[in-house]
Amino acid sequence: MFHSLVRCTLLILIFTALSWGQTATGDNKPAPPGSSSTLPSSATPGGSQLSAPAAGSEPPHSPLFEAIRHFRRGEFDAAIQNYNLVLQNNPQSPDAYAGLARVYLKQKNVEKAYEAATSGLKAADTPAVRVALGEVYFRQGKIPEAEQEWANVINKGYPSARAYLGISRVRTALSLYAQAKTMLDKAHELDPTDPDIQKRWISSLSRAEQIQFWENYLAFPTNDDAETRAAMQHHLDYLKAMQNQPRHACRLVSQFPSTETNLLRMMIDPVHLRGYGLPVEVNGKKGKLLFDTGASGILIDSDLARKANISQVSETDIGGIGDKGRAGGYVGFANSLKIGDLEFQDCRVQVIEKRSVLDEDGLIGGDVFSRFLVDIDFPKEKLRLSPLPKRPDDTDSDEALQASTEGSGTSADPASGKAPLETGAKASPAAQRGPRDRYIAPEMRSYTQVYRFGHNLVIPTRIGDSPPRLFVLDTGSQRNLMSLKTAEEYTKVHNDSRMQVRGLSGSVAKVYSADKVLLEFGRLRQENQNVISFDLSHMSDNLGTEVSGILGFATLGLLDIHIDYRDGLVDFAYNGRP
Repeated sequence: MFHSLVRCTLLILIFTALSWGQTATGDNKPAPPGSSSTLPSSATPGGSQLSAPAAGSEPPHSPLFEAIRHFRRGEFDAAIQNYNLVLQNNPQSPDAYAGLARVYLKQKNVEKAYEAATSGLKAADTPAVRVALGEVYFRQGKIPEAEQEWANVINKGYPSARAYLGISRVRTALSLYAQAKTMLDKAHELDPTDPDIQKRWISSLSRAEQIQFWENYLAFPTNDDAETRAAMQHHLDYLKAMQNQPRHACRLVSQFPSTETNLLRMMIDPVHLRGYGLPVEVNGKKGKLLFDTGASGILIDSDLARKANISQVSETDIGGIGDKGRAGGYVGFANSLKIGDLEFQDCRVQVIEKRSVLDEDGLIGGDVFSRFLVDIDFPKEKLRLSPLPKRPDDTDSDEALQASTEGSGTSADPASGKAPLETGAKASPAAQRGPRDRYIAPEMRSYTQVYRFGHNLVIPTRIGDSPPRLFVLDTGSQRNLMSLKTAEEYTKVHNDSRMQVRGLSGSVAKVYSADKVLLEFGRLRQENQNVISFDLSHMSDNLGTEVSGILGFATLGLLDIHIDYRDGLVDFAYNGRP
């Protein structure tokens, strides 16, 4: 969320993927087509049958072996040198081209990564290069193309752990969590030494095993950047701080199957509305938190934390839009958290120490209510929460377990540098059942399937007649935003020294305005004048895929929005408010 004119909290996680052109139900039957003004909705992947071949290895101390070793230690120049040495001896080496593409992706040079992968295809069109090309496509935001590359390789019988890893990322973004785990387990079986696979797979183990892994991992050089390593260290510190404590399972104690509460106007000045908030009580102390689908969980400022007697469990840092770096903060727990008619107990909260970066008492992410169907009715200034559709195989005991054990917010991927909202010494009974795939109820067949990157909801959006680009839904951003690269591709861009953009990481130095663009998403379209534009590459790097823009309050504030976080579904209704 942005402060002043534009706001956007970016507590980022990973994941992606899905095919477009139709909407699928839980049993993969096509949904009724939309109207002619409706954008193509997302669909499940083709449901390919994936085989399970075995992996190979390289001889120790060969140039290729040395290139991989340097790459995993973050010695990128040495890795590039060794890969080029391999190509000097074998200009058609697919492993060298694939390795170069991965080095450039780690260096955040997507263009050179694409050049390496496509050069590899010209020299030797092999599965190894195809898998690397899928990784490049994934980072470029070409999720269907990435998925197709990985599925083709696996179905042809090639033993690629990283293809299974890619498919796991696809399934996670589609809220197909059971399928994602199956693919990740297969990736780990094929190559348990791959750090990218390790960092995702380890989250399924016990807290003690996770601590041991992160201690070992951070004891040696890695190819993670400094910000990611620092976040991993914070995650390790949090795990250690929690290992002698009982499990904190932020639980709903109110007996309300549904509820409705007023949204509070939050103003830039006496005239201009910038968003809506919710009244909260943290340990009995009142506050007002901006309702922000671009944030995760509960973030409060140090003043409210002090009044509510929130004790520090471990240090953390908190980042978002801005050029000033991440802000210091800490993690604590609230004994009681009241939001409207709902009361949660024993909930994890983050506290930001820089009061100046928040214009309110804090933020509340939409994912706090992920066990409900969330209805954000901005025109009527209401938040409504109701039960999610019951899965066909759910029992009453399943629902009772979910209600008693689900926490506020979603767990983040430790590999992305974000600690989970809850980390228990022992999995809850609901969690012991294992991850489950999404369910699209009959009444939700008209909803739009979105990618889910942790708490972030990412929707394909057309810019005029363009192919779908990825935009984040962010009620905390006052204006619609577009990445500078995307804006320059579709319209004219002008330097705008009058525009100020400020987020949790301070102000953005270079801000531009883009001329008129037509945006289409879900079943809606909107003409936008003077869209704000700046470099969103840091956000894209953190999500692991190209973010072309942010749909903010200027558009979302006109809508009645239904969100099903469990199944990755969103529906929009425009009620004609000017």
